[in-house]
Amino acid sequence: MKKIFSTAIASLLALSAFAQKNDGTTKSLVNAEKDFAKSVAKNGDKDAYLAHSLASALVFRPNPVNVKTYYNAQTNSEKSVTWEPNLAQVSHSGDLGFTTGPYMVDGTEKKYGQYLSIWKSENGKWKLAIDLETSSNKPLGQTAAKFIEPKDHVAPKFLNEREIKAGKDIILTTEKTLNTFLKTHGVAAFGGFLTEDARLLFPGNDLITGKGKIVTFYNGMISKINLKTTGVDKAIGSDLAYTFGVATIDYKADLRESFNYVFVYEKAADSSWNLIVQAFVPAER
Repeated sequence: MKKIFSTAIASLLALSAFAQKNDGTTKSLVNAEKDFAKSVAKNGDKDAYLAHSLASALVFRPNPVNVKTYYNAQTNSEKSVTWEPNLAQVSHSGDLGFTTGPYMVDGTEKKYGQYLSIWKSENGKWKLAIDLETSSNKPLGQTAAKFIEPKDHVAPKFLNEREIKAGKDIILTTEKTLNTFLKTHGVAAFGGFLTEDARLLFPGNDLITGKGKIVTFYNGMISKINLKTTGVDKAIGSDLAYTFGVATIDYKADLRESFNYVFVYEKAADSSWNLIVQAFVPAER
């Protein structure tokens, strides 16, 4: 048993050794995503996730659960999963980034969807912090890849716990304000918080891109939405952040449903924080 345990540890260390180094560029993050995909194909999802994730990482399956708690209770899946990012961005400070794009599961029947992964830097390497997948029909078309490189690299030399908390509180206040407007102005309030080329990943739907199309989608099917934020994190360079929590949605068809969500925010030139990606998965109760 000791020999088997030692072999397993050695295997994970070997996988981890190949984790993509973070040089502060979006290119390095995209390469990390590709290395992760290769690891899943070669070694199985369990070993790949354990090797490429932070110890604190959350995977939404569909509710958020610690990556170690989840995958230590699993065996490597025999399903073939392929995916590739078509949008990626890294913070100016190089410590936080995200990737998103389509995926396909090739099993008894093919399954399709969109994924969102949040990555953080640990010991100079990119590691998964959040992983979420929405299911949909086969995508109707391809989306051109857009990998946004930071224009400059800015990272505070000293940042204490009080300053880190203050930064996260700004994001929480932004989302609280958004939720207040959703209550007073309805789903049209999203329009004031979305970037022009924002993305929405919503179960059962193809990728929705652009502020106008997203607001039209919300207005067409949703009567009310309430957000309960349960987590937040922010780049130390103060230009990218993300939140996650539970959204209660009342449809116009007199139906209520709960979703887990992850939102990615970007700081604008006027210092406001705007949504660039919204991803939802059904919540299990």
